[in-house]
Amino acid sequence: MIGYLKGAIADIQKLSNGRVIVTLDVQQVGYEMQVTARHLSQLPPAGETVQIYTHLQNRDDQPVLFGFGSRAERDVFRLATSVSGIGPQMGMALFDTLSLNDFVQAVVSENARVLSRTPGIGQKTAERVILELKTKLAEWRQQAGLVTASASGPTSVVQEDVEMTLLALGYSNREINQALQAVGRNTALSKSADTEDWIREAIAWLSR
Repeated sequence: MIGYLKGAIADIQKLSNGRVIVTLDVQQVGYEMQVTARHLSQLPPAGETVQIYTHLQNRDDQPVLFGFGSRAERDVFRLATSVSGIGPQMGMALFDTLSLNDFVQAVVSENARVLSRTPGIGQKTAERVILELKTKLAEWRQQAGLVTASASGPTSVVQEDVEMTLLALGYSNREINQALQAVGRNTALSKSADTEDWIREAIAWLSR
């Protein structure tokens, strides 16, 4: 198995089906791998050296390499594609739509609506992803040392409504998570199940 490749970007192809293929020159051998458009935007210009973590998929006797910006993203991609009905292309679509932290947070907080923003992922598929991955990802996130939501944060149902409202107002997932963690430290608010209270306090914190 190829864990990662380190070399210079030799070529980038944007195919008509929306897939992005990067060719990495590793000691004069060109390795083609599929990456997400999100990952492509984070890569250095052609000719510069980069390290890309990889997943090798053997399908119809034709190996395909998928590339990721971090080992954590590659590992969670493998977890995602272990879910029934989620193949590698659907997995790539998930990580093109959502960042690693956003995907993990959506699964752990049972936010199917965030997952279903991915083209091809309907409500039922999103719920299946949550059912099969919630416990695994909660354990993985703790082991990986990623930031978790405050224990005094809103309930999952309230959190979904707050997140969707703030997303509609143009705030990023990162800003929303930071705001919920910050305002969740308010003892009175932490006991409230009023969505409007959480939204009002989160907006106030974000507008500081």
